[in-house]
Amino acid sequence: MKTALQNYHARMQRALDYIDQHLDNDLDLETVSRIAAFSKFHFHRQFSATFGLPLYRYVQLARMKRASHRLVSKDAQSVTEIAMDAGYDAPDAFARAFRRRVGQSPSSFRDSPDWEPWLVAFGPLENVRNKLMQIIFEQDDVTIRDVPPTPVAILEHRGDRARLGDTIQRFRDWRNAANLSPETSPTFMVFRSERCPANPADYSMDLCAGIDGLIEPNDKQVKAGVIPGGRCAVLRYPGNTNNLEPAALYLYRDWLPTSGEEVRDFPIYCQRRLSFIPETPAHEVVVELFLPLK
Repeated sequence: MKTALQNYHARMQRALDYIDQHLDNDLDLETVSRIAAFSKFHFHRQFSATFGLPLYRYVQLARMKRASHRLVSKDAQSVTEIAMDAGYDAPDAFARAFRRRVGQSPSSFRDSPDWEPWLVAFGPLENVRNKLMQIIFEQDDVTIRDVPPTPVAILEHRGDRARLGDTIQRFRDWRNAANLSPETSPTFMVFRSERCPANPADYSMDLCAGIDGLIEPNDKQVKAGVIPGGRCAVLRYPGNTNNLEPAALYLYRDWLPTSGEEVRDFPIYCQRRLSFIPETPAHEVVVELFLPLK
C-alpha cells in the first residue's frame, strides 16, 4: 500500500516538475497527463482531488508567480514582454489579472512590491507541494558532515513572517550592491524560531551571505557573523523550498531520537544551492538543512 501511494505521488510530482520547467510551453491536459502516465480522461479530476485546485488554475498561478518574480528582477523585462510570457495577448489583460491576484498593478509592484498579499495570493501553490503532498524522508536521506566555519554578512528579520518578503528584497538589494552573486557567495537562512509561532511577532530568522572580506563600518544594513563549524546532520531537500517545516520535523521527530546524537547550541539552518528565490525557479533550487550536533 505504501509503495503504491509513493508511486502515485511520484507520478504527480513528475507532472508538477514538468509544469514548472515548461511554463512557456502548451501545458494542456493531454500533455501533462502523458508526463504523469495517467489517462487524460481522468487526470483533471485526479489533479484537483490531489492538490485542491484544477490543472489550468495551477498553471495560471505558476505563470503569474513567475511574472511577479520577473517584475522585480534586476534584469527586468518590459511589462509587455512579461505579459506575453505569462500567456496574455495584451498587457492590459495581464495588468487586470495581476491586480486581482496581487492587489497591485504590475508597475506598482515593480516599484514597491507589497509581499504580504503576495504570500496570500500564491499560497495555493505552496499548499500543492508542501501540505497536500509531503515528501517522504528516510534515514538514509540524512548524512553527518563536518562543516567548516563560514564568515557571513547577516540581515536579521524580526517580526511577522508576512513581512519576510520585504526583508528578502532588502537582502537582495544589499547583495547586488555588494557584488555578491548567489552563485559564488553561499546563502544561508538561520531559523531562530518556529515557522508559525503562536505570536506572529515572535518570528525570527537571519538571512546570511558568505563573505571573504570585512563589512564596511558604515554599513547599517547588515552585520558580520559566522556560521559555526562542526558536526551537522544534513538533509537534502529538493524542489520547492518555501516551506522547510516538513524536513525540520523529520529531523527532530524521527531522525534525532533514534540517532544517538545530541544537538549543539546553535539553531537549525539551511543553505540554498544555486540561487536565491525568487530569482531562480523553484525546480532549480536545492536546499540542504543543517541540524548542528555535538
